[in-house]
Amino acid sequence: MEMIEAGDDTVHYVRFQSPHRNDRGHFTGVFGLLNNLAREGRLTDEQESFRRRNNSWYDAAYTDPSTVDPRVYDDGINPGAAAWFKPTAVHLLARVPGYLRILAAHGVDCQVLRSADPGRVVYEDDVQIVVVPHALHATAVPGASAPDVGAVEVPEPLAE
Repeated sequence: MEMIEAGDDTVHYVRFQSPHRNDRGHFTGVFGLLNNLAREGRLTDEQESFRRRNNSWYDAAYTDPSTVDPRVYDDGINPGAAAWFKPTAVHLLARVPGYLRILAAHGVDCQVLRSADPGRVVYEDDVQIVVVPHALHATAVPGASAPDVGAVEVPEPLAE
């Protein structure tokens, strides 16, 4: 896992995403990457069980910004909008390594980005922000990949 950090020690928000743009020109987040593998039928039964169980947990644990504002991810209004975890969302971050391990097992690149100012905030709640990046390329680092899941500095997943 490539760790991308802001230029100083002040790091507030965290995002896990592909280092490669998708067909729409965006950087797919960690949940979308795993959901794509599921749609393609590439997950083992155990991985699919993990995905379903944890996606359901996340759905119950925090708000989908698009249910509050259906336009939040509208490219015409908020081009490149992407969700970032707040650092206080430790309970949400704790389950991400399980997603990263599955992505790594399938050779899917994912990187972690950390920034004190990832963009113009278009949505905020107690655990996340959605931002329009200051520049459309701002959430990409050329050549970043996910060779080492262990480099992610978030807590281990909670026991279930």
